[in-house]
Amino acid sequence: MDALVALGNSWAALPAPAAMAAGFGFFTAIYVLFCGGNWLLTRRVLPALGLGGRIDPRPLRPRQLRGEISLSALSLLVFGIGSVLPWWLVQLGWARLAQDPGALRIAAEIAVLVVWNDVHFYANHRLLHTRPLRRYHQHHHRSLVTTPFATYSFHPLEAVLLGNVILLPMLLHDFSFAALLALPVASLLLNNLGHSNYDYAPGVGHDHWLAASRRHHLHHACYHGNYGFLFNFMDRWFGTRLPDDAADAQLASARRAAGP
Repeated sequence: MDALVALGNSWAALPAPAAMAAGFGFFTAIYVLFCGGNWLLTRRVLPALGLGGRIDPRPLRPRQLRGEISLSALSLLVFGIGSVLPWWLVQLGWARLAQDPGALRIAAEIAVLVVWNDVHFYANHRLLHTRPLRRYHQHHHRSLVTTPFATYSFHPLEAVLLGNVILLPMLLHDFSFAALLALPVASLLLNNLGHSNYDYAPGVGHDHWLAASRRHHLHHACYHGNYGFLFNFMDRWFGTRLPDDAADAQLASARRAAGP
């Protein structure tokens, strides 16, 4: 824990350009690691082992992967530049890094941030589906059939909205640097689950967190509904939960068109 505290203090002591560069490098590294790893896992490893299965059988659109990676590069740049905002809060004294966090405190902070991430994502996702912002969110919905690389594939404005998730919590509580680092790692890892177009656990119900890929597949297939992130409590509370068979007609039509 002491090493992470020292790392956080070193980050806080950086000049602004270095803080942005560090943020860009961090987000780029986890994007390449998780998206590339999940692509390999769902396209090669799990199918070879006979575990799980692809959800949407339709082919990707031409040059889809190239487009997803290009838009993701812009998002990574936005996240890198935006890294100066939490750094700035610390510089101004509006936020502080915990200097003596224990393992239990760090675990509790991570749990709180994961739940907050779901609430923040739902609110901003609903906002992006309103008439004024819909045209910006369409960039993400070009991926009708999702891939792990679609996770950060959005317009820079969407990257700004989703990338500010940590600012309010930092104003309300002195988080450990370990928890602050864990949030984007957990967020990207779990967002990869949602965009993988792969059913990792066919035996679990649609409300299980491991069924997030099924629920988010329905969002991309149907466009409206299932606005949540990992969990679905916000969709249930606000009546935006899609029926589990919402895309069955589309998939059946695609299978008939593909032939035997």
